[in-house]
Amino acid sequence: MSQVNILGFAGSLRQASYNRAALRAAQELLPKGASLEVVDLAPIPFFNEDLEAKGMPEAVLEFRQKIAAADALLIATPEYNYSLPPVLKNALDWASRGADSPLVGKTVGIMSASTGMFGGARAQYHLRQVCVRLNVLPLNQPEMFITFAARKFDEDGKLTDDRTRSHLARLLQALVVQVRQ
Repeated sequence: MSQVNILGFAGSLRQASYNRAALRAAQELLPKGASLEVVDLAPIPFFNEDLEAKGMPEAVLEFRQKIAAADALLIATPEYNYSLPPVLKNALDWASRGADSPLVGKTVGIMSASTGMFGGARAQYHLRQVCVRLNVLPLNQPEMFITFAARKFDEDGKLTDDRTRSHLARLLQALVVQVRQ
């Protein structure tokens, strides 16, 4: 496999989100032979079986198609009340519907950024539980927790902390290696 295509998305809708900023940093730090497309989850409606019965919404179909076309996923999740945010869970719920779920067997890199000292760890662990049911293959190592994010991103959302940039580069390298294996 020459090119590894990664689809990234953040569990935050906030434009100035540190998790969105982490995805932008990931685009800068990709290993050679990899690409990262970042998609916005905002257009995806809340899951509703009545809505699904009428046909999957266009935003959901587009999201599922992008997942199917990707070799791997990169999820950046904030932590809300010790867990993953509803917008992220909702998008994964829509993507998992039906026998033709594009998630099955996908390699997934997980990262989180938080202003606190745990860096979103609890959200990641809940997301890993969800990954079991989705039948995706999350990377176990390296784990990527961006703690005290306000100190590591500048006012424009650029990741300025060299140690964090290095760790993010290692996560991306591991994701690409896993896909190629």
